[in-house]
Amino acid sequence: MKSIHVSENIVSLSDFKNQASRILRQMQSSHRPIIITQNGRAAGVLISPAEFDQLSEQCRFIEAVQSGLSDVEQGRVLSEEELDKVLDET
Repeated sequence: MKSIHVSENIVSLSDFKNQASRILRQMQSSHRPIIITQNGRAAGVLISPAEFDQLSEQCRFIEAVQSGLSDVEQGRVLSEEELDKVLDET
């Protein structure tokens, strides 16, 4: 994900409502998230479906690595010989 340019990537909710089509095109061409504000405060972040998919995949990968590390810490691992035996049985 590219960095945010305050002058281009932060819009008020009312501006977003009035210019949604243009803002969506801008987001897709710049590959930058859009911060939507309400009453002067950040209220939401708009990202492309591709960016969402990428972030979701990264999150799943990190969770899988953390789960594996936890298994190692808890001793829930198989030796190479045990793994070969399990794989041979299937």
